[in-house]
Amino acid sequence: MASRQQLKSRIGTVKNTKQITKAMELVSASKMRRAQELALKSRDYRDLATQILTRLRELTDVRIHPLYANRPLKNRLHIVVTSNRGLAGAYNSNVLRQLTKELMEDKEKGIGSQAIVIGKQGAKFIVRFEHVEVLAVFQSFPDHPSANDIRPILEMILTSFKNAESDVVDVTFTDYKSSINQVVTVERLLPAAAVDVPISDDLELAVFEPSPKAVLDSITERLVEAQLNQAFMESSASEQSMRMMAMKSATDNATDLIEDLTLAFNTARQAAITQELAEISGGAEAMK
Repeated sequence: MASRQQLKSRIGTVKNTKQITKAMELVSASKMRRAQELALKSRDYRDLATQILTRLRELTDVRIHPLYANRPLKNRLHIVVTSNRGLAGAYNSNVLRQLTKELMEDKEKGIGSQAIVIGKQGAKFIVRFEHVEVLAVFQSFPDHPSANDIRPILEMILTSFKNAESDVVDVTFTDYKSSINQVVTVERLLPAAAVDVPISDDLELAVFEPSPKAVLDSITERLVEAQLNQAFMESSASEQSMRMMAMKSATDNATDLIEDLTLAFNTARQAAITQELAEISGGAEAMK
């Protein structure tokens, strides 16, 4: 059994750690509320953007539009969204596990893989794959990116697809469902409207002016940008939620450990007191 001094030192260390994890839990909770609000506010816009792209595809011959080109899959561009920091539970490992699965499937099928990596955690991981061409790494990407932050990534995606350097573009991110439920999702950005989605009745009756083709040419890039931006918003909310839960779990574990160490300390102290009393009693008896 550890000495009382060792137990006392460990109790102090765990208490200090608990203060840190509690503070991080509170900070993450505050950030989570803001990130959650942003993700929920922009979600309807993303959904409508997806519907508009699908509706325009129905009304227009999109085969000649460069962002709707449906080519045989020879090269795939992956955009993977991770965090800059750790201590977020399984947030990064879940995303990177899904990315690994996608990359290995590409390799088995003879499909070339390219990657644009967001976050330091993903940047450290992607170098393990020799067969993956890394186009760019954004290691200091903000939690709430602006249009200026997203524009360089979007330009790289559009250029790669238009030049037929990639035949599809997928984004791997964590979709925010609730503060305790987040799901890793792979969403296809290009070709545009690659996946059919239900179209609302209002949009079915909408009239596109001056024409569906003119609207298609002018807004397709903006709507693809909306989908990419939403992936970042969902990832940010998921990251802060998982970090808050991880820090809460660490704080609870520290509380339990302090209780166990305190019990062991009190037991050791009581044993020492009992031993001292026995020695005093023994000494008194010897004096008689």
